[in-house]
Amino acid sequence: MSTIGTQLNLGASYLTNDLYRRFIRRQASEAHYVWISRLMTIVAMVLAAVATLGMESIGKAWAFIITFTAGVGLVMILRWYWWRINAWTEISALLASGIIATILQLRLPEGPNQTAIILLLTVPITTAVWLVVTFATRPEPLETLCAFYRKVQPNAFGWRPIANATGFVSTGMNLGITIADWIAGCGLVYFALFGIGKLVLGEAVPGIGLLIAAAICGAFIFWDMNRRDWEAAHPRAVAPQPATAPTVAS
Repeated sequence: MSTIGTQLNLGASYLTNDLYRRFIRRQASEAHYVWISRLMTIVAMVLAAVATLGMESIGKAWAFIITFTAGVGLVMILRWYWWRINAWTEISALLASGIIATILQLRLPEGPNQTAIILLLTVPITTAVWLVVTFATRPEPLETLCAFYRKVQPNAFGWRPIANATGFVSTGMNLGITIADWIAGCGLVYFALFGIGKLVLGEAVPGIGLLIAAAICGAFIFWDMNRRDWEAAHPRAVAPQPATAPTVAS
């Protein structure tokens, strides 16, 4: 029940704050939004109940969730590395990924490769959709982008126009080291997960080995986070550029 409640609250929060409050009714009382969130909770619960009617196992449910959100992953990563990503990018990716995955789920014959085929089709089609939407819509306001850049200090490669506008180039998120952090993060999670599992099953030697590997991954991430805190506090200055809105082609 705690998992169900958590997911319902999370879904209602997204629908209320990121959709309704931002695009439908921006100026309303907090009491109004509380009632809307309750309504969204019911909507999310009904939609979830309808979706489960076509699922025969937990495995199929997880496979559907993975394919439903498969096209969103690239956007979730690129929003840290490319200034041009905006709210409509994420919305279009979510809608396109969900719609495409659902259609393929209903149309493709069942088989051992069904999920893999859906993933291979959903990701490129969704990517094409959100790229078109991104360039067809305006970027976020320059003030918002500059504030984000100053606070997060992402790698300047994909944020060059914003770096010029703020007056410094961040060195705190080197692209190669960031990818290494990502790999180490995956290793930390999976090594720890399977290491604990091995210990529970009485396989001490492989379990301890996996946990040591997890600790190494965690130590690397910890070292890099501390290093980034220092570099973020000492950004490299560049000559500030006029604070004009970056062009779409940048």
